[in-house]
Amino acid sequence: MAKILSVLYPDPVGGYPPPYARDDIPTITGYPGGQSAPTPEAIDFTPGQLLGCVSGELGLRRFLEGAGHSYVVTSDKEGPDSVLDRELSDTDVVISQPFWPAYLTPERIAAAPRLKLAITAGIGSDHVDLPSAISHGMTVAEVTFSNSISVSEHAVMQILTLVHSYMPAHEWVTTKKGWNIADAVSRAYDIEGMDVGVLGSGRIGQAVLRRLKPFDVRLHYSDVHRLPKEVEEELELTYHPDARSLASSVDVLSIHTPLHPQTLDLFDDELLGAMKRGAYIVNTARALIVNRDAVVRALDSGRLAGYAGDVWYPQPPPPDHPWRTMPHEAMTPHVSGSTLSAQARYAAGVREILECWFAERPIRPEYLIVDGGGLAGAGAHSYTVAG
Repeated sequence: MAKILSVLYPDPVGGYPPPYARDDIPTITGYPGGQSAPTPEAIDFTPGQLLGCVSGELGLRRFLEGAGHSYVVTSDKEGPDSVLDRELSDTDVVISQPFWPAYLTPERIAAAPRLKLAITAGIGSDHVDLPSAISHGMTVAEVTFSNSISVSEHAVMQILTLVHSYMPAHEWVTTKKGWNIADAVSRAYDIEGMDVGVLGSGRIGQAVLRRLKPFDVRLHYSDVHRLPKEVEEELELTYHPDARSLASSVDVLSIHTPLHPQTLDLFDDELLGAMKRGAYIVNTARALIVNRDAVVRALDSGRLAGYAGDVWYPQPPPPDHPWRTMPHEAMTPHVSGSTLSAQARYAAGVREILECWFAERPIRPEYLIVDGGGLAGAGAHSYTVAG
């Protein structure tokens, strides 16, 4: 029997379960491009429930304990005496979230001799040290596409929030209890007619492009994998061979590339300085793709008109993290991929992966990041490993 350790975010401050705003959510059976939604043999939760927190347990306890496995769920993941560190030594499977990542460092992997499977409840496995996972003989998997549309909707929302200067206007009627229209609109624009680009045109990036097309903007993109000609023509896309060409050409840039050695610290002072004065960046990918302090400097100088992000480093960030107080921001605490709609899919996907693992059946290639001693499946397409 196996020991499974889930590291999930804490329960609501007001207690679990929260009052739900809706009685149900739409049923999604497939995604654009033909991939089916997760297909576990069964689920032990009601779609629309809060599953990603400690008490939600991803709806897995009955399934796991009914099969004789042990299941530990915690939100305590920091420091040498954390529950995560105390439990790792005899753990077989770690389940974590990009929203509340259990950073599986080389040291933690080395301290977990039985660890054979790391699952991301969601998308993005950069919180796992992939070279160490490969050398340790681990499998790394994530629930690809489970929350891609969720993130794309959030990115479009943040683009409009920045360009229309929504946050200052909202503050005038709430925090300031005022009605100062001139102040509220003094940084507000339309995106109509602007040049808008995405860095990374995978599932999320393409979804953002498709959602922006009706806004009558000029669309640009850059990716190591160029899109088919028919997609470029359909969306009237301008392709850029590298990030610098893209960044210097657009008014709004939305980042959707994975974090790996080639994208780490990509947006530094030099690249930000090559952007148009008054450009906007939205980053729902990974915080370390941009240089933290360079972003603050670009906002302070006016090089950037606004920065909206849903990702931080580390997560959660310390109270004095400069992105909490920098000007012209619209930050959120990595919630874009954890809507209740998305949770139903990523919880079901985690169970599907576990069912395959326990039955020694192949895991879907689109879920695989590392397997068989190297990058595999979706991982081979999206990640690189420094060597």
